[in-house]
Amino acid sequence: MTQHDIAQTSRSAADADRFARVALTWLADPGNSSVWSMVQQSGAIATLDQLLAGDIADADRRAAVAARTRGVDARRAAEIAMRRADRSGIRLVTPSDSEWPTSLDDLATTQVGTLGGGRRDAMPPLCLWVRGDWSLSDAFTRSVAIVGARAATSYSIRITTDFASDLADRGWTVTSGGAYGIDAAAHRGTLTVEGGRTVAVLAGGLDRPSPTGNAALFDLIANRGLLVSEWPAGAEPLRHRFLLRNRIIAAVTAGTVVVEAAPRSGTSRMLGCAIDLIRPAMIVPGPITSVLSQGCHALLRRHPATRVVTSVDDVLEDIGQPAV
Repeated sequence: MTQHDIAQTSRSAADADRFARVALTWLADPGNSSVWSMVQQSGAIATLDQLLAGDIADADRRAAVAARTRGVDARRAAEIAMRRADRSGIRLVTPSDSEWPTSLDDLATTQVGTLGGGRRDAMPPLCLWVRGDWSLSDAFTRSVAIVGARAATSYSIRITTDFASDLADRGWTVTSGGAYGIDAAAHRGTLTVEGGRTVAVLAGGLDRPSPTGNAALFDLIANRGLLVSEWPAGAEPLRHRFLLRNRIIAAVTAGTVVVEAAPRSGTSRMLGCAIDLIRPAMIVPGPITSVLSQGCHALLRRHPATRVVTSVDDVLEDIGQPAV
């Protein structure tokens, strides 16, 4: 076999692995523990073959795959998703790529779920979809998450904007979830700084980012930073996917700052993911009369790992960085 033939075979194997990971993500939500374990043991290609053949010990997973593929070809669905992504300027990143953020590996060794939403399926993703030219690993080398309520108060919007712009001014990436309220303020605050970069981790396909009211903001983020998702093009941002997405934001950042959160909210669970991962979990206190501060204050009372922050200097101190 010539060197050219060896290179061709290597590329074909790599392409097949990438394709299999896309099909597997379509078959089962990212983070599924049984699928992830099979991939680690046998590889993505063999795992896809096993699942489609019904050769899996997990009866629940076997039934779920059968239901998912009833009348639908998983490989065909993967092909469509990859074509849609290519048309939309979205690239696929897998663990074999140099830009894969290795901090995601912590999801495999830490029990995420007790605080971060009560789910056992919180393994690392099999692949990520990315829109934007920046390297994924570079984006998360110095990154802080700022998250909070969608129905945010003017107080929290101001605080979030100030925190985000100050972090960006000091060379930090601000990562959030692209939602209305605190998330959008975090992204916008970063973009007010010349050279400021931000990442939005979304809960659906990047060709249909949600909420649609933030479409112009998503375009700005893609130009100055990155849009990232575990779900292939065309995937709807279903409610449970937002909870799954939280573990990604917590894993790839140096710490999470919650500015405002109602009790039992998705934001509270987001901070739970950070605590599970032993990442700095920071909270901006709010008025005790505000319902949207009750979730933050409850977390401070219940979890010794949480810390009060009132400035970016506090944030940098908690994540172990000099406040310069």
